Amino acid sequence: MPDQAVMRRFNAQVVNWTQMHDCYGDVDRVPALLEQVELEDDAEAWKELGYRLVLEHDLVFPASFAALPRLMCLASRSARARGLAGTILRCAAGHHGCDDLLANCADEISGFRELLDRHLQSRPVDYLPAFLDSLAAMAEYHWSSVLGDFTDDFYHLACPHCAVEVTIAVGNHGRYSAIRDWNLGDVDRRDLRPALSEALSGTGRWMYETAVRDGREALADGIAYLFGKAECPRCASVFDIAAEYTSANRPVLR
Repeated sequence: MPDQAVMRRFNAQVVNWTQMHDCYGDVDRVPALLEQVELEDDAEAWKELGYRLVLEHDLVFPASFAALPRLMCLASRSARARGLAGTILRCAAGHHGCDDLLANCADEISGFRELLDRHLQSRPVDYLPAFLDSLAAMAEYHWSSVLGDFTDDFYHLACPHCAVEVTIAVGNHGRYSAIRDWNLGDVDRRDLRPALSEALSGTGRWMYETAVRDGREALADGIAYLFGKAECPRCASVFDIAAEYTSANRPVLR
């Protein structure tokens, strides 16, 4: 990781903070707060940074991406920095108009992914948030925003053959596809067919193998079902759950 003083000088050279407004429209407060947390782990400063860089856990701003390299530099020694950087990345699929700023962070994001992977291997208490942050760092924003711990997970998608809305349940309540009825709940349930580990590829394979490596059996089991196949209760066609969900929900970055 670069020296903190070097990183501050680098940002001072390449970031024009007069154009980097935060959620309040201010352009001077975020760099001042970054200077503060780089000098000491100030809880109040971190709290204000969070408010200014991510609004309602959803909206991000030019200052959010301008701050990313410095947050990622701090992430190796600060859980707050790691968490805030991950939160910003999870919001990166929104219509923020800052794609150029995000692209400029490519090297830092790559390093952040490596840091998160080491953190996951330590089996931390914040495992799932760090797992989701890793997905966001891989630009898998749709999974980073919806993946749960599979205690009570539901995914809704259209059958690719008859277009009926199908509810996919993966959790303690069962692993099935169904038609959701307002009064009756999930009806006409059909058991899901989990993917074999050797058949997984791409992001699904990374998700499954990482969960297995880190001893997260419930997470790995849920991922196997999520990347498996479902039967449509209406037309009885069989389709790939993850492929259909990804097709319908992958954000288009602008």
